Amino acid sequence: MRRYRAVASGAVAVSLLATATACGGGSSAGGGGSNESPKTLTYWASNQGPNIEADKKILEPELKKFEEKTGIKVKLEVVPWSDLLTRIMTATTSGQGPDVLNIGNTWSASLQSTGALLPWDEKNFSKIGGKDRFVEAALGSTGAAGSDPAAVPLYSMSYALYYNKKMFADAGIEKPPATWDEMVATGKKLSKDGKWALGAEGGNLSNNIHQVFVLGKQHGADFFDAEGKPDFTSDGAVAAVKQYVDFMAKDKIIAPGNAEYAQNQSLSDFAKDKTAMVLWQAAASTFKSQGMSDDEWGVAPVPVQSGTPGQGKNVNSMVAGINMAVFKNTKNLDGALEFVKFMTSDEEQKLLCKTYGSIPPVKAAQNDPAFDRPELKVLRDTLATSAEALPQVPSESQFETVVGTAVKNLFASAAGGGEVTTESVKAELAKAQQQMPQQ
Repeated sequence: MRRYRAVASGAVAVSLLATATACGGGSSAGGGGSNESPKTLTYWASNQGPNIEADKKILEPELKKFEEKTGIKVKLEVVPWSDLLTRIMTATTSGQGPDVLNIGNTWSASLQSTGALLPWDEKNFSKIGGKDRFVEAALGSTGAAGSDPAAVPLYSMSYALYYNKKMFADAGIEKPPATWDEMVATGKKLSKDGKWALGAEGGNLSNNIHQVFVLGKQHGADFFDAEGKPDFTSDGAVAAVKQYVDFMAKDKIIAPGNAEYAQNQSLSDFAKDKTAMVLWQAAASTFKSQGMSDDEWGVAPVPVQSGTPGQGKNVNSMVAGINMAVFKNTKNLDGALEFVKFMTSDEEQKLLCKTYGSIPPVKAAQNDPAFDRPELKVLRDTLATSAEALPQVPSESQFETVVGTAVKNLFASAAGGGEVTTESVKAELAKAQQQMPQQ
């Protein structure tokens, strides 16, 4: 999920319910007892572009197109990732949410377990053209195995390593690192004169999870056991978190200030030539919005421990993406299904995914030559050969919060000059595991 999935921060799900602010627009428009006309829908879109205003400019013409086609007006709210999970969790308990919403694909099973989302059974899929229109990998992050999906894939993404060509050339570096040892060696050549090799966002809980999940897979860890119970303190999980934080604490290739960075701040530094590399999902549109031309940056697969990316321990990305869900208590189910059909149509998939720099999860839309450009080829190859979905378990959203916070705390310690040891990492992860729901 981006970010950009990115994806969201906040307290544990139980705390979310107690501390969340009221759902803007939820009680007066759409689901949850709305008195709106059946010709009106409310839609919570996630922030996919460089900022919320950019998303409005992209989406509003498409929503107008839908209204002209169907007579159904869509009231749009673009919700920042920092608020999105909180808002959704509150809506699932209050019954006052939108009709249609975007969710990070990693949250699918967690939100499915609330019972608030419409199940996408064969009948509902048939109303949007059928389940077989979608790429199998994208469908793998739509809910728990063995259950009808809780959402439909909307945008697909994977992680890649973006690098600044000029900074590499100035340092005499000919190619991007393919292994983490190469990353550290390359990074030390680049981290000088007030500039740094690698950007990170220690305050972005979901990004923390995405990075340590991939490193965990490379160390043979899953963070959950075969029964879906948390397993945060395994040797592999501890090694993964320590390796990531050590890029700042030990290797000195991440700036200490990155410990507090929130969503997209690392991309801003990259676009301003302050950092030479960033690990991110489909970042081209954000770079462009910040004045960086396409020929200034390159893209390569995320490094692995050794060898080349692939399945098993050489996984180098989570299956990232955005799903589209419908609240079960919508007063306009037919309109909601019609809207999902529109947003996942071949035409809209091509248009929106081109704009956002993502990959269409709709098979037919991928035939457009625009999705063959070098950056997207790396992302598509990664999704096809070396990406794995985050655990589709009910407590996944809590996992993102508590382990993401543990990584944030360790980054803060490193930034303050504190020593990050195997023992301190394990203690922080043990504390995180204690905050998970009891099985």
